[in-house]
Amino acid sequence: MKIQKAYTATDVHVAGEAFRIIKDAPFIHYQSLEQLNEQFPHVYADEIALLLNEPRGFAGLNGCLVVPSFSRKADAAVVFFNHEGMVPLQYGGVVAVITALLECGQLPLKESNEYKLETASGIISVRAVVENDEVISVKLESKPCQIVQMNIPYKDTHYSLVQADQLYAIFKKSDVPFELQMEDLTEVQRWGQEVNKSLSSNQLIKGAILLDDSLLPNGRIKTVTFRKDHFIVRSPGFGTAAACYASLLFKGEFTMKQPFKNESIFNSFITVQLANQSEEGYQFAFTARGFITGMQTYVLDPTDPLAAGFLLK
Repeated sequence: MKIQKAYTATDVHVAGEAFRIIKDAPFIHYQSLEQLNEQFPHVYADEIALLLNEPRGFAGLNGCLVVPSFSRKADAAVVFFNHEGMVPLQYGGVVAVITALLECGQLPLKESNEYKLETASGIISVRAVVENDEVISVKLESKPCQIVQMNIPYKDTHYSLVQADQLYAIFKKSDVPFELQMEDLTEVQRWGQEVNKSLSSNQLIKGAILLDDSLLPNGRIKTVTFRKDHFIVRSPGFGTAAACYASLLFKGEFTMKQPFKNESIFNSFITVQLANQSEEGYQFAFTARGFITGMQTYVLDPTDPLAAGFLLK
């Protein structure tokens, strides 16, 4: 085997959502994180395809590139991306990166447990608790979430638009004839594809959420989030949780005086708590945990006919 290129990466999952943290990327010149974020999809197009696409990756995989921070206030800087392109901020990615940096000894432990990551959306503060060299929890706050529009007609039901980390269309599970469980996954996927096609004319909507709030009295909700490419988000969703709880609070359906959970279709969860409410919107504090699933070296054989990879949809 000949090796033309080699890359090392650490894989981390956060509540089921997978992140590939890439090292050894080719050097390019940039003067700011914003400039790196702008150049990345063009300069690193081959690397993105090689490391995220199948057969080395898969459709739900997210990428993270960690570099030294530009700001003296931050411990490290990171840009996020997926198969669609650059992502300004991924809350789950923040949890994944902090977990990997601390558990791999690339970031010194602090007695305060407080760390800062520089992103294209600004500096994100996190509190990471470490016990026996293992990160057992990571807490961070969301950007303000705003209600855009409520009760928009859709066939025999309606949906709401909420701006969180991106713009979501939220539908109620009570309006569909199936449950949010793995046994009904085929029906869930079919519903998501149909809704995405109906919403395709609104390019601002980046995700459709199916919300089961029947478990709210028990301190949790259950959600499934569909990306524009029809794939299901592999975790309960951080932005999803913020959007759904903001919608429920706005409707006055409950008061959030204690931590609640957002649960996925396969029963993973993240914890959510209201952090602030102002004219700018609702802010939430997320608590989650990341797990390192592997450390690999990926290589490109110049004779490999699948160097650009593929995605089965």
